[in-house]
Amino acid sequence: MFVLNSASTGPLGHLPALDVMWISFWSIGLLIFSVLILSATRKWIKNGFLAAIFKLFAFVLFLFGSYLMALVVFTWPA
Repeated sequence: MFVLNSASTGPLGHLPALDVMWISFWSIGLLIFSVLILSATRKWIKNGFLAAIFKLFAFVLFLFGSYLMALVVFTWPA
C-alpha cells in the first residue's frame, strides 16, 4: 500500500488547491498571450528591430508561463 502525503507534494504543495488552480489559469493565459503576440508581430509589424523586441517579450512570457505550468503539474497529486 502506498499513501501519498499530499501536504508536502510538489513545489506548490503548501498552497490551497484553488490557488494552484488560479496559477494554472494565469500560466495558460500567459501562453495564449505569447502566441497572440507572435501572431500579431508576424502579421502587422514590418520593422525588424521592433519585431525582435516583441518576439523576445513573447518568448519571456512563454518561458514564465511554461515554468508556472510545470510547477502546477508537479503539484498535481496535492
